[in-house]
Amino acid sequence: MIRVLLMDDQALIRGGFRALLEIEDDIEVVAEAANGEQGVALAREHLPDVALVDIQMPVMDGIEATRLIAADERLAGVHVVILTNYGLDEYVFNALRAGACGFMVKDTEPADLLQGVRVAARGDALLSPAITRRLIAEYVARRPEPVPQALDVLTNREREVAALVARGLSNDEIAARMVISPTTAKTHVSRAMTKLRARDRAQLVVFAYESGLVTPRRA
Repeated sequence: MIRVLLMDDQALIRGGFRALLEIEDDIEVVAEAANGEQGVALAREHLPDVALVDIQMPVMDGIEATRLIAADERLAGVHVVILTNYGLDEYVFNALRAGACGFMVKDTEPADLLQGVRVAARGDALLSPAITRRLIAEYVARRPEPVPQALDVLTNREREVAALVARGLSNDEIAARMVISPTTAKTHVSRAMTKLRARDRAQLVVFAYESGLVTPRRA
């Protein structure tokens, strides 16, 4: 059973998501929160598998709530999915950087929402690598200089792998490019994520762009 926490200041939206999710045999909503502060407290109480978090909420916004959840070792199993009305924007970038595993727009199709919850519960990044790359590239392209990131902890091989992840390649594609096995590629990705304390693949992409390891490709 996938346990879900809903965080949104609009009761009508929470009710709609609850009704949709609880139709499914493998999903249950364990708690609802009207602001980020309440949501973090409920996450600690209920330890959900997935938290669906609105960005703009009173008292504490979704980005700060995400940051607190990601920083709490007791909540390592909580996978945050950001819900937004705004699509690809700076808010979403900051949420991914704070530790969210992905995002969905609120008008997404019901089937896509259900699939997204299941993907997040498995611990996978909700965004495909290509979508994540475009999101980060669009935002980073507006930054004048890369923000230094401690990439010296990575081996040359791990840096190469991190750059390929940021370019949108899957583990199988990385393996083919580097002439290694998919298992070895996955191991390199996992080690890079561990060393950079990236919770998932999406955050590894953020680090790669912020550090200047990868630069946005302009058309």
